[in-house]
Parts: sequence; C-alpha cells; structure tokens
Amino acid sequence: MEIYKSKKFITLVVGIAAAAALAVGAYAYFTSTGTGSDTVTAGSSTTWQVTTGTHSGGPLTPGGGSGTWVTIPYTVTNNSTGYQKLQSVAISVANADGTTWSSVVGCTKADFTVDAAAAGATATDTPNVDLAPNGTYTGSITLKMVDSGSNQDGCKNAIVPLYLSAS
Repeated sequence: MEIYKSKKFITLVVGIAAAAALAVGAYAYFTSTGTGSDTVTAGSSTTWQVTTGTHSGGPLTPGGGSGTWVTIPYTVTNNSTGYQKLQSVAISVANADGTTWSSVVGCTKADFTVDAAAAGATATDTPNVDLAPNGTYTGSITLKMVDSGSNQDGCKNAIVPLYLSAS
C-alpha cells in the first residue's frame, strides 16, 4: 500500500489531472441569438339556431282572457365550437324572413301583442348570457290578440307567423 504514498504515484495522478484539465479547457464554442414567428387564424362567430316548441293555449280572440292567449317556448342553441354571448332575442309578428306580414287582408301585426310589447311592436328578451359550445337558452313568449275596437273579421282563422331573431 505504500504505492499510494510514493512520489511517482502522486506525480502520475497530478499529471493525469492536469491533462484532463487541459483537455476540458481545449473545447471552444460560439454564442448566438435567434428569433422566430408564426401566425394562427382565429375563428369567427357562428349563427345561432333558434327553434320554437309546442304551443299551448288559444285560440286567439280579440281581447280574450288567459285561455285565449298562446304561449310559445323557444330555444336558442350555440352551434359554435367556442363560447358566444347571447345578448337578445327579438320576437315579432312577421314573415319567416322578418319582412312585414301582409298575407291576410284585414289582419295585420297591429292586431297582436307579443309579451308586454305594444300592439304590432317587437318584443325583446335580453338574456345577456355567455353560452358554451352546444349550450342552450330557453325562453317563452305569449301572443295575444288585441281588441282594436273595430271589425277584426280578417283575422278569423288566420295563421299568424312569428319571427325570432337572436343576437
């Protein structure tokens, strides 16, 4: 065991250590910087799906009581893959494309009220909700026939169209 204490051994170990230090110190390198970029396209809004359910009540009569009103449930569905804010739903007596209803002579939207809106006016439901993808909002409307004080025979058996517009 005297070998570890000999001058030759110590010199050998010191020599190996010095060679290793020189070998490690012999490596060189450069430093640098770099940048990168990319683009991603964001989606856009998707139209709401608006459907109505089974009506209850009626038939509509001028100034009739609660048994002659028609209640119509509706659902707004978010068909988007992201959240969308449903601010309002406008409901009016109008054609399916939102144009003025005029297919019945002697009967107009002024013969009806939607919810608390004035006769012939558009009612607005303001849910102001953030709907998740495939999320739904459910509401209902009440349609009444007003008593105009004049002959409303033109409205007998009329099919009254409703237009719902979600935004």
